[in-house]
Amino acid sequence: MATAAAVKKPVVHRMTLTPVPPFDFDLSASIFSRGDAQFRTSEDGVFRQALRVDDAAVLLKITSTGTVDEPRLRVELSSPAELTRRQLQYARRLITRMFNLDMDLRPFYKAVKGDPVMARLVKNLYGLKSPVTPTVFEALIDSIVEQQISLIAAHSMQMKLIRKFGEKLELAGESCYLFPTPAALAAASLGRLKECGLSGRKAEYIKGISLLVSTGQLDLDAFESYDDINEIREELTAIRGIGDWTAEMTMIRGLHKMDSIPADDIGLQAKLAHFYRKGGRATSEDLRRVAQNWGEYRGLGGYYMIMAHHVGLEPEPSWPGVWEELYRAGASRRAGRKR
Repeated sequence: MATAAAVKKPVVHRMTLTPVPPFDFDLSASIFSRGDAQFRTSEDGVFRQALRVDDAAVLLKITSTGTVDEPRLRVELSSPAELTRRQLQYARRLITRMFNLDMDLRPFYKAVKGDPVMARLVKNLYGLKSPVTPTVFEALIDSIVEQQISLIAAHSMQMKLIRKFGEKLELAGESCYLFPTPAALAAASLGRLKECGLSGRKAEYIKGISLLVSTGQLDLDAFESYDDINEIREELTAIRGIGDWTAEMTMIRGLHKMDSIPADDIGLQAKLAHFYRKGGRATSEDLRRVAQNWGEYRGLGGYYMIMAHHVGLEPEPSWPGVWEELYRAGASRRAGRKR
């Protein structure tokens, strides 16, 4: 009688990382609390994600063992085979980048002191850093999927895309999926891409961009070295399927270019109106003007509003004239920049 094959135990590597304080890891990872357990999620104090470390597929687990002012992270990497020293060094750099562990939040906190609303959000979200995707490609594809549809619908499509085209990693009975490679999406037929719920146009965009990346015609990682976000925006929007909103979201999510803000984002406009108690709807121009008060951290200020909503923070009664004062201050700063 045949016996079942023994399940091979994964190789587990552990390391400790010491982020620049202040850093609240549990708060920073909570944006993934509603994620898919077979791809990326944060639950019961453990962040989990399947990802590539150099050319190796691993399951990453991170837990906090420190405090906000003395942060310390315990990292566990599980893989089918032993990782090399080079891969472990790559993993350390990648995790540091994903959670912006080297970022010092204090200049941002200083920059927003003159904005009483943002200063309150900062106080309540002390130590929050904005994570980025492991690759710029993932940020770009996610942003294309999310164009002009609800986040609920977009997340459903994203997970279908990951399960259909991403590599499956099996570790001691656990199954998880990695984000699809550019080559995998470039090779996919439009019909199979549309099976994920994508429109025909978005399927074309994703296939076309994936082909550019997989053949080396588009080097998304090169944008890391750009200082001028306008140059990145111009180069990205020259590609079919990428408009200003998609370029802005890619810069924030994949490149951590925090002087960028997706001012045309309806959800962000709604959060601005909510937290700043503006009567009626906020516009793109409203968001741009108020964001000028956050200096070079416009994107981070926008992220703090998103996370404030995520964790259920509510605005206090508005300060006298706060909206008008901030709006005028932002307009004045913009005028000064144009001179």
